[in-house]
Amino acid sequence: MRKAIIGDAAIEVIAAEGMRGLTHRAVDRFAGLPSGSTSYYARTRAALLELAISRMVELDEVTIEPRPGKLAEYVAEFAYAAITRGRTRMLARYEFALEATRRPELREAYDRGGLVIRRRCAEVLADRGSTEPERHARVLVAWLDGTIFDALAGTGSLRPPGLAELTRDAGEVLAGLGVAG
Repeated sequence: MRKAIIGDAAIEVIAAEGMRGLTHRAVDRFAGLPSGSTSYYARTRAALLELAISRMVELDEVTIEPRPGKLAEYVAEFAYAAITRGRTRMLARYEFALEATRRPELREAYDRGGLVIRRRCAEVLADRGSTEPERHARVLVAWLDGTIFDALAGTGSLRPPGLAELTRDAGEVLAGLGVAG
């Protein structure tokens, strides 16, 4: 329980202050824990980063079960949730993505979370008639990543897409892949 609280607080700190702001004290302060609590569970900065990214992967373990004939709506709802109520975690994810390019020890943990989503996406697309589910999953995830990034950190943040626009766009991407939306 305490590790989850620390992991959640670390994600919040990273999203608010970037990797440079991630310190044991900042996490203690954000979580409302006594000074030294974070250090007890994560002695080093590397251990704190690993705890935070493990928590993010744990939170990402979602069930992807779109209703029949509603795949475009499901994909759009996923993107919309990431842009709105999932904003903090997505910003932290982008910080981790950059950090993982410089720290090989984080790369495995970061990729582990992404691969879970890609595999499940490929399964759903195969069920919907994709002739190349793994490649199509890569395309769909790339569209999602680009759309979410643009809405949170890119020029698209000036006017993030709404649910209706995302639904239309997701339907067009799926149609382009030859997958029933």
